[in-house]
Amino acid sequence: METTTLKKNLSAIVAMIFIVTVSSIGYIKIGWPPVIIVGGSGLIGWIFWYFTYLKRSVDPKVILPLFVLTVVSLQIHMIEEYLTGFGPAVSRLFEIPWTEKGFVVVFTLIGPMMYMLTALGLFFRFPLAGFIAWFIFIGSGFAEFTHFIFPLLEPSIQPNNPERVSQIINGVMLSDMPNYYLKTTGEYYFSGLYTAVLPMLPGGYAIFKLVKHHIENRS
Repeated sequence: METTTLKKNLSAIVAMIFIVTVSSIGYIKIGWPPVIIVGGSGLIGWIFWYFTYLKRSVDPKVILPLFVLTVVSLQIHMIEEYLTGFGPAVSRLFEIPWTEKGFVVVFTLIGPMMYMLTALGLFFRFPLAGFIAWFIFIGSGFAEFTHFIFPLLEPSIQPNNPERVSQIINGVMLSDMPNYYLKTTGEYYFSGLYTAVLPMLPGGYAIFKLVKHHIENRS
């Protein structure tokens, strides 16, 4: 089903406003990491979505299973992140004010609500639902790879101290920030690393499958 020009243009503008707004809020509240990770995933997802789903929506039987598998894998991955202090660990790594409460609210409360609404939108072929799906596919397929890089980066806060530390960052109290620096701990691990590949597999496959589907059905 082809998208009308007016709906296509409006959807593209709204999606871009979403990327800029979320990235700006992330920068104001936390710092530059959300701009790079969230903004980068959003922009790349926007490009893929604009040239595929926005031109011709995808049959729900094709995209919905891919999306559901990806977000379920993502939620399993976030269980590990929560149990091992992903928010505080990133805060220590980059000296940014990302609390455990902020992590829970965004990724385990707001996130699932957005996923359910997106699934409903994909069922009815709503253009912006396609954008959110692509945003998730790109974020899961590529951005999760950062978990394998983080253990190699020297933390901004007490890199040589293997113990959890608490510190005020930009006026926010961050408690029990773990240190996963390889040179300090001697262990190649970062919060969420063991399950990072779970959302990467369906997310990466979804990218391949949807691009292939678009090429085969564009004529």
